[in-house]
Amino acid sequence: MAAEIVNPRSDAGTDGADEPFDPAFALHRGGKMAVQATVPVRDKDDLSLAYTPGVAKVCSAIAENPELVHDYTWTSNVVAVVTDGTAVLGLGDIGPSASLPVMEGKAILFKQFGGVDAVPLALATTSVDEIVETVKRLAPSFGGVNLEDISAPRCFEIEKRLQDELDIPVFHDDQHGTAVVTLAALRNAAKLTNRTLGDLRAVISGAGAAGVAIAKFLLEAGIGDVAVADRKGIVSRDRDDLTEVKRELAELTNKANISGSLESALAGADVFIGVSGGTVPEPAVASMAQNSFVFAMANPNPEVHPDVAHKYAAVVATGRSDFPNQINNVLAFPGIFAGALQVRASRITEGMKIAAADALAAVVGDDLSAEYVIPSPFDERVAPAVTAAVAAAARAEGVARR
Repeated sequence: MAAEIVNPRSDAGTDGADEPFDPAFALHRGGKMAVQATVPVRDKDDLSLAYTPGVAKVCSAIAENPELVHDYTWTSNVVAVVTDGTAVLGLGDIGPSASLPVMEGKAILFKQFGGVDAVPLALATTSVDEIVETVKRLAPSFGGVNLEDISAPRCFEIEKRLQDELDIPVFHDDQHGTAVVTLAALRNAAKLTNRTLGDLRAVISGAGAAGVAIAKFLLEAGIGDVAVADRKGIVSRDRDDLTEVKRELAELTNKANISGSLESALAGADVFIGVSGGTVPEPAVASMAQNSFVFAMANPNPEVHPDVAHKYAAVVATGRSDFPNQINNVLAFPGIFAGALQVRASRITEGMKIAAADALAAVVGDDLSAEYVIPSPFDERVAPAVTAAVAAAARAEGVARR
């Protein structure tokens, strides 16, 4: 059966004027990006400098000293936003063409919030080998690579191989951006209730890219314990149906060796982190520890509605902008890349990500409250704070090259 064709009316006066106006389609008409020159080409003298013959001098200098490419081209401040369209937002595997509006959106967020130029690249392949080879061949044009909306478990291998084979930052934002912002919010929630991260036991719903990355990152940051649940229950060492990624996760997490359902694991837990969709029953939320935290981040429908969560939790966060405490990746990735590019980092380390989370948490400062454990994406202090922290951490960890 053929899919219904949507005919959005984006301009008044077109055919079908009685149809409702859709501002989303109107905003996207013609795309959301354009290339803009940073130098003028007003006359033959400008032309001779911007292009031939003047450009030949710069090309020859770079050929003799390849490091000059960072000073005399755009590579020092441009990121490739790469996807194969297999895990786009909550839409799933919609393919490369349909992913482009999201990739364009990501690129303009890089520019708006971090001052970083970005180019969306939607690849017409889902082969791990082909994606890795394609990005490697394109890498000389870019200072960093942001992997986006690539389905698990392939995203883990793609990122690892590119990190091993390239000398520029490679960062899968669905994993690490989410983890950084989650850690920042969790640090402040713990502070608000006079606890440390080490005092907390967390349960994560979702063992995909975000869930796995958050679990590993929280362990790196020193959380007391964390267990992860997939559709079949808690990822534990006694299960014989685990993928390679989940087997590794079982070894790293769940020190209490909990097994069974997500709901049973929530009994007495301090933190719920939802990155899977679905619904968590209210009795399970009610069974959590006193002063618990509920971070229900599925969009558009959180795993626990905030009205329910507020009955039992001291701090509630979601992925939505219409509730307080939005866990939004835009708080992290622009500043992380800006900091990495600023010092020409060869990679983004765990220490750089933790520095980003700490800087993000610190922006809240003395305004900390149950309704404000994470700043707004529009807080102008965010990107500079994250950028500076990441650059300093890169220098401290020896991955900075300037």
